[in-house]
Amino acid sequence: MRFGLFIPQGWRQDLTGIDPREHWAVMSALASHADTGDAFDSIWVYDHMHAVPEPNGEATHEAWSLISAYAAMTSRVKLGQMCTCMAYRNPAHLAKVAATADIISGGRVQMGIGAGWYEHEWRAYGYGFPRAGERIAMLDEGVQIFQQLWTAGEATFHGEHYQVNGAQLSPLPLQVGGPPLWIAGGGEKKTLRIAAQHAQYTNFDGTPEGFAHKSHVLREHCERLGRPFEHITRSANYNVVIGENQAEVDDRLAWVEDHYRRTVPERAAGVAEEFRRGPLVGTPEQVVETLRTLEALGMTYAITYFAEAAYDRTGIELFEREVIPALR
Repeated sequence: MRFGLFIPQGWRQDLTGIDPREHWAVMSALASHADTGDAFDSIWVYDHMHAVPEPNGEATHEAWSLISAYAAMTSRVKLGQMCTCMAYRNPAHLAKVAATADIISGGRVQMGIGAGWYEHEWRAYGYGFPRAGERIAMLDEGVQIFQQLWTAGEATFHGEHYQVNGAQLSPLPLQVGGPPLWIAGGGEKKTLRIAAQHAQYTNFDGTPEGFAHKSHVLREHCERLGRPFEHITRSANYNVVIGENQAEVDDRLAWVEDHYRRTVPERAAGVAEEFRRGPLVGTPEQVVETLRTLEALGMTYAITYFAEAAYDRTGIELFEREVIPALR
């Protein structure tokens, strides 16, 4: 099993109280920590402009700017977004952005891509909010434009949502065929079909029951399309709350609630409860047991989020020391 690490960027209230002049120092230090060790295969950012669980004006740093910055200051870890919203950028332009970042990084960029969901920021930034079927169709068309540009260096595409006419991309990404596609989302009729057709990685429901079901649907799409199911690595995202014992776990959960109470007091208890119900909550032994169950179901890439990462690395260090080696 391989592991990724989300670097805090503010979107989930995870830079609250830190002076903006210190944000990059905090973020880059965590990226360096992941890069200099060998525990994490990748680091990740979110592609959002407005904070959650509500758009309250808290810091939210832009994803692809961070990807290029991490590309320049790291040397080993892969660099991903979970996940880029296709409609936030013209896909031909995004293919160019990703190709440049891939070159800066020496060929380590991943392309996490999805249809998008956060209605408030869609409308606030002037993108409207098309129905789900249209957003998914935009995802499908955009991926086809990526693939033309990253393989041939030129694209012509006349779709319902996107049109490009002889768009050129030079130089090509260092990775042959372009950055690997992580198609995120569990929509069973369309998103998983697009993933079965185009993705090297998927990212969907990380509970054992949900993961098994989505995997079954993905397999059916692969069989209909004639693509080997085993060619797609299946991943999931996890909020990790880990402690040496139950008292430490409870203390971390209490910290989450107290932290969110600073900015979204009405939502703090609900957020803490969401963390509490997550699969990767417990002692190292309990977390390892859950991950082994998920691994048996085919989940071989876990992308981890530690709410306290900008303030306290001890949870990350415990995970690195006692969980990751047990899953290698």
